[in-house]
Amino acid sequence: MSKGTDGAAPAGNSPGKVLFASLIGTTIEFFDFYIYATAAVLVFPKLFFPAADPTSATLQSLATFAIAFFARPIGSALFGHFGDRIGRKATLVAALLTMGLSTVAIGLLPTYAQIGVLAPALLALCRFGQGLGLGGEWGGAVLLATENAPPGKRAWYGMFPQLGAPIGFILSGGSFLILAETLTDEQFFGWGWRIPFVASSLLVLVGLWVRLSISETPVFQKAIDHAERVEVPMLTVFREHGRALVLGTVAAIATFVLFYLMTVFALTWGTSALGYKRQEFLMIQLFAVLFFAATIPVSAVLADRHGRRRTLMWVSAAIAAYGLLFAPLFGSGSLPGVVAFLALGLALMGMTYGPLGTVLSELFPTAVRYTGSSLTFNLAGIFGASLAPYIATTLATKYGLHTVGWYLSAAALLTLAALWATRETKDDVL
Repeated sequence: MSKGTDGAAPAGNSPGKVLFASLIGTTIEFFDFYIYATAAVLVFPKLFFPAADPTSATLQSLATFAIAFFARPIGSALFGHFGDRIGRKATLVAALLTMGLSTVAIGLLPTYAQIGVLAPALLALCRFGQGLGLGGEWGGAVLLATENAPPGKRAWYGMFPQLGAPIGFILSGGSFLILAETLTDEQFFGWGWRIPFVASSLLVLVGLWVRLSISETPVFQKAIDHAERVEVPMLTVFREHGRALVLGTVAAIATFVLFYLMTVFALTWGTSALGYKRQEFLMIQLFAVLFFAATIPVSAVLADRHGRRRTLMWVSAAIAAYGLLFAPLFGSGSLPGVVAFLALGLALMGMTYGPLGTVLSELFPTAVRYTGSSLTFNLAGIFGASLAPYIATTLATKYGLHTVGWYLSAAALLTLAALWATRETKDDVL
């Protein structure tokens, strides 16, 4: 049985069930999130915004993409409050439903040609719902894993929710790739793009079934038994754990910038400036995401053996150096250069992403851990990811692709400085 750090072992929470429950939820959440990201580049500029200026339509579509990142801290505060007051299990179920219903609704929306300006407004509202749900999902999934982990394996357990990101991306990218290969452009833009959004409801049902079968984490149960819960977790986080909140937020910025440059921006630039067909570039991305998935477990092992801080500092330095290779590799436009660019970048992404959930959760005590870790992660999303595709597209268009690499290197150096100022948490007892 999986044990908490206090030695308790609740009935029903076998390691396999815990890890699958944490993985399936984030896989679903990130699948939903990424199908929007892909559609924001390929579909929404054509169907939900005036098509007179394609560049303007793309930028407006990317702006709606950013809405979710501003909704995520609200979701962190909302779901974090109940997660720290009521429990991890019930809150995770609510977060999954919020995300799932918002995603299905996107697949049913009328287009700009049908209802005019109301179409992008409804799209933005659904995108807000996606962000709200993901803001509550990620922190709870990480805690479900780490608060059930045996001593010395928290980073290993904590990397399973992180694996949901590459798996969700592979499922979303694969869905659009299959549709692009099997449908004509008229069919794809007419109704085919809706299929992944509506079909996500099936995944949500699986996730709900698994989540409802688990027990509360032993660490949170201990907090209940010892009357350690606080009345308003978010206020306690700001009042008593502000340093951890700020340092954790900055420490996660490079992770967000890197990922959304490798996915959303790269897809935008690759299919426009470099002239790749969308299905061709999606195939390259799907291949490169395998490197993302492969390095997540590697980084977790290193974090458990050598420490979270040390591992992430070395990876952040490597990301800063990689930024200088951005234009030479990607800007060449050659297939080997683009493949190497994406594979190397996403391998580094796995190395920084794998231990991230564990270290952010370890910065906060049990009573505010759901709220604190979720807020930290999602505030980093605002500063690191929400506007990254927009900023990168603007920089590349006006000043050249090399400035996008400088942008990434600057983010990595900021993260490196925050990690240097953060304490090591490997040997802390939850």
